Amino acid sequence: MVAISDIVLMRPWWLLALAALLALTFLALRRARGLGAWENAIDPALLLAMERFGRVVPGKARRILPPVGVAAVLIVALSGPATRIANPETFRNLDGLVVAIDLSRSIVEGGSLDDAQFAVQSVLENSVGRPVALIVYAGEAYVASAFTTDAAALSPMIAVLGDDIVPNPGSRTDRALALAARMFAEADILSGDVVVVTDGDQLTPQAFNTARDLASAGIHVDAFFVEPSAANGDLPVPDEAELRRLTELGDGGFSPATAPASLAASIGARAASTLAQGETAALFFRDYGRYLLVLALPFALLLFRRAT
Repeated sequence: MVAISDIVLMRPWWLLALAALLALTFLALRRARGLGAWENAIDPALLLAMERFGRVVPGKARRILPPVGVAAVLIVALSGPATRIANPETFRNLDGLVVAIDLSRSIVEGGSLDDAQFAVQSVLENSVGRPVALIVYAGEAYVASAFTTDAAALSPMIAVLGDDIVPNPGSRTDRALALAARMFAEADILSGDVVVVTDGDQLTPQAFNTARDLASAGIHVDAFFVEPSAANGDLPVPDEAELRRLTELGDGGFSPATAPASLAASIGARAASTLAQGETAALFFRDYGRYLLVLALPFALLLFRRAT
């Protein structure tokens, strides 16, 4: 695949055929101006006499141009000139997104719940049609929404999250990751992202193991770090370093929840980029090769002209 400005050639190797076409055209033009092998097979005096009586008509180079024109247009069309589709349709079983938001005391009472909600909303806005599921967790993890392609429908749910949603005290990110892994398996979704929105508190070895397992299965673990803004002595201490390590093991990205735009856009673009490199690439580009075939019609019509 080769990019030329906004145009992408999906099958650029076909352009090599243009070189072969030029070579064949050059040889054909040289032979078209004469009589080819007949000049060596017929006595020169007889050939000259036949030319005087109009029995021999030398070839004309312009007769070669129509088939050459058809071949040239076909080669360019087969090279697959295309443009990338801005928001391509994705696939339910190839590309999923699970957002897990921490609703423990350190988030809800720490004064940064609005930052967490903002980060989740940014991810939803960049989901570009991917199946999205929502998990809420504290001491236990619960499915707030199964996979849906209508990410906008989750926005009202995000807006009403609070301290009365999850009754279990604690911050068990490991259980949220395990639940996300189970959701991917049950939905037969082969790849995607798990986005954790948390302060990194109480990350257990099970969380790191699950992140590693998800990454090996083609599912990235990303995280938005929520830093409490209110001072409260009895709240757990956030752990940014451990949360970064979780994303490194999960082959994902890391970002503060106060500035989620860059990571959210990266998560949204990752699926299309990955699928566009495989056999499904044609579904992520608008191929104009078929329309170029119209340019071959005038040359093709000249092939049917009446010759004398």
